[in-house]
Amino acid sequence: MKNMADAIESFIIGQLLADRQNAVLVQRNELADRLSCAPSQISYVLSTRFTPERGYLVESRRGSGGFIRIVRILPVEDQRQEPAVEELLQYWHKNRMLTDREYELLHYLMGIMDISEREKHQILRQAVKRMVEAG
Repeated sequence: MKNMADAIESFIIGQLLADRQNAVLVQRNELADRLSCAPSQISYVLSTRFTPERGYLVESRRGSGGFIRIVRILPVEDQRQEPAVEELLQYWHKNRMLTDREYELLHYLMGIMDISEREKHQILRQAVKRMVEAG
């Protein structure tokens, strides 16, 4: 039998896969009521299973009408293999996670760096992590 964290994760991923969406908005308390769990369990799943390392960004808005926005930052096609940095940047740009200017700047910087593809991925992961922490 699945545990509650697995059920929460499955529900959220199901929402993302519905109509091949790249983002989903949820209200923590409403989701907790729907899944018959505590809101803190939703927070736990979001902080441990929807991380930049696993291909997601989570943005939280507090206050009345607050919500949690979960955005898939990696393409769905083949998650067994990391996409090339260029493919990742194009995906982010196409899905409006990067402005034209940000895309061009990152594309240029990644192109002039004389480092491995793996190291470029690490740099992008660190950048995304810092953006999430600062946001």
